[in-house]
Amino acid sequence: MAASALQYAGLLLGGVGMVGTVAVTIMPQWRVSAFIGSNIVVFETIWEGLWMNCMSQANFRLQCKIYDSLLALPPDLQASRGLMCAASVLSILAFLTAILGMRCTKCTGDDDKAKSPILLMAGILFIIVGMMVLIPVSWVANSIIRDFYNPIVDDGQKRELGEALYLGWTTALVMTAGGAILSCVSYLNSESRSYRYSIPSHHTTPRNYHAERKPQSVYSRSQYV
Repeated sequence: MAASALQYAGLLLGGVGMVGTVAVTIMPQWRVSAFIGSNIVVFETIWEGLWMNCMSQANFRLQCKIYDSLLALPPDLQASRGLMCAASVLSILAFLTAILGMRCTKCTGDDDKAKSPILLMAGILFIIVGMMVLIPVSWVANSIIRDFYNPIVDDGQKRELGEALYLGWTTALVMTAGGAILSCVSYLNSESRSYRYSIPSHHTTPRNYHAERKPQSVYSRSQYV
């Protein structure tokens, strides 16, 4: 019962992480304009994502433009696009693998020992995806913070951390937790299976003492005379 609950918890966390990975990949709020110094136009907000940049004016008009070329992006966003696309594909693959390894799934049989490697593979994939999400998010955040405190960079070019970065950190944590839970469940299933033993097919019956007693010798009366 506890193993089933852990399986559902790991699958739920992995599903949430999968949705978060796809959302972080699509969201344009990776880099947000900072209102500091001479940049005091607060009614105009600029968002820069992996696929497009958007401009929001007075919170009711939004204009977005897809990047003309991948080479026009800074190196951190170029690498982040590739890593996030790979993470999105692997997250879907890990989620489908976890479904196949669930105890309630009948297409892979009812043997928990046979499903343990499937759950272990899904858990490892979830952990790998968590690391793949964490790397580009932290890389872009480091670039933003470095440019923010760089006095050479103009105030109009400085950016702040966007909502996509915070969602990316949360997604990486959730994905890693789900992968760790599924890996532990697979280990518990294999351990519990190894301790099982089969009941002997034959039952030993107590030996009859009276049947094993050797019969006493019967002597005729003539032998005692």
